[in-house]
Amino acid sequence: MHSQTPHERVTLSVVIPCFNEERTLRQCVDNVLSLRADDLALEILIVDDCSLDTSRDIARDLASRHKEVRVLHHATNQGKGAALRTGFRQTTGDFVAVQDADLEYNPRELRDLIRPLRDGRADVVIGSRFKGAGPHRVLYFWHYLGNAFLTLLSNMLTDLNLTDMETCYKVFRRGVIQGINIEENRFGFEPEIIAKIAHKRLRVFEMAISYEGRTYEEGKKITWKDGVRALYCILRYNAYQLPLPVQFLTYATIGALSGVVNLLTFLVIMAVGTSLLPAALMSFALAAATNYFLCIALLFRHKARWNGAIEVFMYILVVTLVGLLDLGATGFFYSLGTSPWLAKSLASLVDLFFNFLGRRFVVF
Repeated sequence: MHSQTPHERVTLSVVIPCFNEERTLRQCVDNVLSLRADDLALEILIVDDCSLDTSRDIARDLASRHKEVRVLHHATNQGKGAALRTGFRQTTGDFVAVQDADLEYNPRELRDLIRPLRDGRADVVIGSRFKGAGPHRVLYFWHYLGNAFLTLLSNMLTDLNLTDMETCYKVFRRGVIQGINIEENRFGFEPEIIAKIAHKRLRVFEMAISYEGRTYEEGKKITWKDGVRALYCILRYNAYQLPLPVQFLTYATIGALSGVVNLLTFLVIMAVGTSLLPAALMSFALAAATNYFLCIALLFRHKARWNGAIEVFMYILVVTLVGLLDLGATGFFYSLGTSPWLAKSLASLVDLFFNFLGRRFVVF
């Protein structure tokens, strides 16, 4: 890996997603521009995410005054992840940094963050608000606790030992970030990018940064819904890369949820006067559909093995074959002299195993 000498000039591309940041955008860009030096050129891409205030006009004025600044614009509001995706595609610098348009993070610290990249030691550098250096504004306890939980869960599934997965400050070699397909449109970008970095086995460094958070009255946008989405994203972008035994346990959880859907649906349909056989068939069909969509959403993420129609057919085929296996296994264990409930329970364990194999290696 090529590394720059201490005096070699490099270019840092700073992508600034912006939505309704008229109060802080100009100061933020001025702070980024202060990084200019003989050994560091800048490219600043402001991605206006259809702001409703004067942010876009301020961005255009900054671009007219500074050759380093370019403005990109979304016709509709799409979210931070979408803005970053737009910005990353347009970068041309050696390194690429994320900079929020507010003043929670100090742009002057980006010079320190790119040092491991310049030295050729890192592919990605992440700034941590929790490593102890620099001033930190004291704000929301439950946000801190939620961030700690999400970081811990992310670390468990990525096998990284980060202290701050949800931080804004992430700096990349340009080839690294442009080689990653970003799918999340909002704050789910953070757990998604960490998962995809981990799967690529990149060299990741973490460095302490200062942090001056803002309140909701001051314009903070993240909500509890984004925390729920982050939890989903951690599972979605990591589960399919986990070792097979862990995938099996995840599938067992999906199977258990589908089983609950099966039981509750069956009871409801029976309660309205439907006969046993139609109730059993309808509840089983709904449970199978639930299982299918949870498998896609949480566990099996990959390039499509089949087109949509064939995939559904293969799924139904696997369900049918496992159903026949269940019937045979139940009869077999019952013939050995076990009680009906034990025969069915043992058959269900066999079903779980072959259901997983069928979905993992045949359907998805």
